[in-house]
Amino acid sequence: MTFQFAIGDTVEVLDEPIKGVVVGMVGNTITIETTDGFPLNFEANQLVKLGAEIKVSNLEAFRVQKEKDKPLKKRKSVPKPKERNAPKMEVDLHIHQLTNQTRGLSNFDMLNIQLDTAKRQLEFAMNKKIQKVVFIHGVGAGVLKEELKYLFGRYDNVTFYDADYKKYGLGATEVYIKQA
Repeated sequence: MTFQFAIGDTVEVLDEPIKGVVVGMVGNTITIETTDGFPLNFEANQLVKLGAEIKVSNLEAFRVQKEKDKPLKKRKSVPKPKERNAPKMEVDLHIHQLTNQTRGLSNFDMLNIQLDTAKRQLEFAMNKKIQKVVFIHGVGAGVLKEELKYLFGRYDNVTFYDADYKKYGLGATEVYIKQA
């Protein structure tokens, strides 16, 4: 590639905000005097002549236009390993989450409300093909946890185990629903 510069040409430096006039040339090294009056040396391929026409062939213009017209690839969001295994659904079985008023309810009544909710949500997850559900039952005396184990044990396509300890402590059970 040949560079056509002459003393007195006004030039700019590529990739830098420097502008000046050519004051000397030795081989491929061009000396310019900047607008601030400093002499600086650059290789000819680092400079562009101002006011010069840039000639581009039709083929080069076509290639650039074709490249610009390509649709941008959308980046797919890839879930992190922890998020991939995260349960899709959580069901909080604390009684104050399920009913506004607990006054007048016996422990048996409250347990039945919790178990009915758990059964209804488990069947909802099965119908919607949700594979993992976490049932948050709390620690307490362990009665609800035992009743949930009994409920989950009645389903052939369900396995269950303690949920992630870091996130839920001992107060949650994760259910995995095998899809048919």
